Amino acid sequence: MRSGRLRGNQRGMKREEHRETWAGQHPAVERITDPGDSRVSAFRDIRERDLVGRQGRFIAEGKVVLDVLLSARRFPVESILVLENRLPGLARILSQVPTEVPIYAASSEVMDAIAGFHIHRGILALGRRRPPESAEAVLAASPSENALVVVLIGIANHDNVGAIFRNAAAFGADAVLLDSTSCDPLYRKATRVSVGATLKVPFAGGLTTEDLLDALDHHGFTPIALSPGGTQDIRTIERPRRVALFLGTEGDGLPGALMAKMRTARIAMAPGFDSLNVATAAAIALHELREKS
Repeated sequence: MRSGRLRGNQRGMKREEHRETWAGQHPAVERITDPGDSRVSAFRDIRERDLVGRQGRFIAEGKVVLDVLLSARRFPVESILVLENRLPGLARILSQVPTEVPIYAASSEVMDAIAGFHIHRGILALGRRRPPESAEAVLAASPSENALVVVLIGIANHDNVGAIFRNAAAFGADAVLLDSTSCDPLYRKATRVSVGATLKVPFAGGLTTEDLLDALDHHGFTPIALSPGGTQDIRTIERPRRVALFLGTEGDGLPGALMAKMRTARIAMAPGFDSLNVATAAAIALHELREKS
């Protein structure tokens, strides 16, 4: 039980003079009353650090995202900061936290002062990034049959990347690959929009299109480009044994030179309109490909 970890060992003795344990059901939680407390320095000025980076760390925000971070166990957790009035509803989730990970609680006023803006979800966690995975490693870990990966080209919008990861998780994609012009899946907003899927679905990023195509070919994946001008309706396309679904930006879409190297598919729409949000289009295409597996 987490409730006994501070009482049953001496590890916290050096910090005891700074510690105020929270009463009731969460005696292992440390109370923060000063926004300048060094214990929560990693949560300070969150938006600014979103832009300048966190030296190998990332922020997970919200109850569902925290649950995925802890249950998926792909990324280590360094510390957690929550609103004190959220503690009663977090007992199950916090029971998953390793005993060496500190959990801090603060009032709304103090938490907002730490973060630099109002944190209405009231739950933040600091995660540590893993060493970057290569496309080769991610693809090698995918199933030998009915494998499905999503490939993002030039998708720099955090909402779209997060939503695509959410769809990838929902429809059983084995991995997501991102080129060097797509945004970071562990950016706070992308992770929040994905409801934690970026913490669960394996991914590799920072790749050139040539490296992507070579890796996919080496592992027996057939690339299919999704585009309004695709030659075949996604509903009728024959699914390959291992398939990679390519998605491009909503404006320019996938480069023509890239699409010329692969099969292309489209989503049927009403006459006179051929525009869908890329995440919505991804969900439709992934559903169709999953149904054909």
